[in-house]
Amino acid sequence: EHSTEHIYNEIAYPLVEGVMEGYNSTIFAYGQTGSGKSFTMQGVVDPSSQKGIIPRAFEHIFESIQCAENAKFLLRASYLEIYNEDIRDLLGADTKQKLE
Repeated sequence: EHSTEHIYNEIAYPLVEGVMEGYNSTIFAYGQTGSGKSFTMQGVVDPSSQKGIIPRAFEHIFESIQCAENAKFLLRASYLEIYNEDIRDLLGADTKQKLE
């Protein structure tokens, strides 16, 4: 019943703030097929109020980097899918390839 913006602000925003302070963070979406995990994580571009956690987090991170002075950043992101005990890297060149 909540918007992706509300979910981001309540759950992910504090985690991303921690990331900007140097801590590692994980957002783990778990549930049955068709329960809304992909929509919550990815969302849709239009309307912008329907953007998911991932694009909101990226915007948040890159805005924070632009505002930072005298700092260097190394950003690494993973987007993995675990389905039927198979693991796939959804940011990889071949999203169908199973990881060991």
